Amino acid sequence: MINADKPNRWNEDTQASILQYNDWFFDYAPSTYQSARGECIESVQRLLDDTDYLRSLDEQYLWDNPENLAIVRMFCAPPIARERLAGLAQVSKSIVQSMEKGSVPRGRSHVQRKEAISRMIPVLKRLTDTQLCAWLTEGSCPSDREIEIASCVAGDRLCGSLTDPLIRNEQEHRQLSKLDAYLDARGYWRVEDSSVQAFDMRPGTYSHHKNVGMYKNATDASDGMVNTPVDMAIMPFNSNRPLLIECKCAGDATNTNKRRKEEDTKVSQLRGTYGDVTLYLFLCGYFEATYLGYEAANHMDWVWEHRIEDFNELVPRAE
Repeated sequence: MINADKPNRWNEDTQASILQYNDWFFDYAPSTYQSARGECIESVQRLLDDTDYLRSLDEQYLWDNPENLAIVRMFCAPPIARERLAGLAQVSKSIVQSMEKGSVPRGRSHVQRKEAISRMIPVLKRLTDTQLCAWLTEGSCPSDREIEIASCVAGDRLCGSLTDPLIRNEQEHRQLSKLDAYLDARGYWRVEDSSVQAFDMRPGTYSHHKNVGMYKNATDASDGMVNTPVDMAIMPFNSNRPLLIECKCAGDATNTNKRRKEEDTKVSQLRGTYGDVTLYLFLCGYFEATYLGYEAANHMDWVWEHRIEDFNELVPRAE
């Protein structure tokens, strides 16, 4: 074991990791929010221009501009999440998600989207924030000041819903980049080939988001197999078993417990399929002793981002 069997170091490592996370957050988060906020406000302003300040918002507009459904939701009082809109309009959440991604409907989904939009428009109009968009009830043209306020408020709402995913994505990108640099320096090379499973990789290679075939029931193949991705798979030199790594970054201690069940399932399936396998966590942030003890008891080990060289005993250099 690397760190799971060294509880005397856990608290010290946690404090060092929290400091590392906080330093990164102070450097990255404010500029990310400000940049995203400006882009969101511009998107809101374009929607207001294109819909005559929401007065001509109709089914055809959402059909032609499905990705702007995310903006329209921010003009509701209160602003509503995708799941709430789907429930109120009695439509599939997947349709709402595909619209906001800008996906083009095909086949039967074409008809389903048409029907869903016809159900969503009345809900969106009924929930429109009439304090923010007073001109809609007054039957007047909005003033420049009203347009500015509405754009900023809806833009802030939209930005708030987008910033957390942006930060999470950047966290993963940063951690994978650090692992890449570490592995490259040790003579490994990155190979992305979706047709090759993790246990079939060549020694000296690594890959991001690699599928691992596992027993669905974690016991045998009677219920079939399932492909489950891991953030990184490394096949060390002189080995036929990959290192399977999950990148984890946490900005507070509360959120670290949310994915424990998912990790437990993954480990159970891994061990049921391949035997004595350890899932390695690459950690940065608020991972406290309670969480670490739970993971250690469930056949997981970890390396801290602030001490990446702990991987040295598992990842030999190229000869």
